[in-house]
Amino acid sequence: MVKTLIVPGLFGSGEGHWQRHWLVDQPEAALVEQGDWNRPRLAAWRHVLEAEIGRHSSVDIVAHSLGCLLVAGLAGHPIADRIRSVLLVAPCDLEETERLHPGAIDFGTMPRQRLTFPSLVVGSLNDPYMRFDRLRVLCEKWGSRLVDLGHAGHINIASGFGRWPGGYDLLRVLNGMTNRDRPATAPANSAPVPVSRTVWL
Repeated sequence: MVKTLIVPGLFGSGEGHWQRHWLVDQPEAALVEQGDWNRPRLAAWRHVLEAEIGRHSSVDIVAHSLGCLLVAGLAGHPIADRIRSVLLVAPCDLEETERLHPGAIDFGTMPRQRLTFPSLVVGSLNDPYMRFDRLRVLCEKWGSRLVDLGHAGHINIASGFGRWPGGYDLLRVLNGMTNRDRPATAPANSAPVPVSRTVWL
């Protein structure tokens, strides 16, 4: 069975967050536990994530916010060969995140290289951590499909996302539409993902 790794962002994903529900609802899921959720440091977080991936022959990754940037930064690294697919929910913009939480993070620069694993990005029109126009450009650079949930905030507890069964469906759709030999670029006639709004890039 392919292991599903849950990768939270800044401050972790607290009780009631959809990522915590995922751990309960999906028996193959495991949390990538960082040493300091409140002051993320890229090198330390990457070391923990790479070590956890290295424990499995194949993984799916479900990341949120800053965790999405951590995962995207693995593109082209040897450990990326073990990543079957990634679901990136509400990626944050480092510039905006640093403005909202001054001095809290040390995460280098935005990863903009093309991802070397199949990927699906889930975004929102009114995410305070990432403008939607910037998210579209980022997805083009990553070679990722983009699902637009409409006005869904940061897709977290504050915006009403506790248990989120739709996330499980999205990961299944991603794995059904892609294969391990190519990144998830979207053909013009892609079948839509079953959510309220969808944009294919």
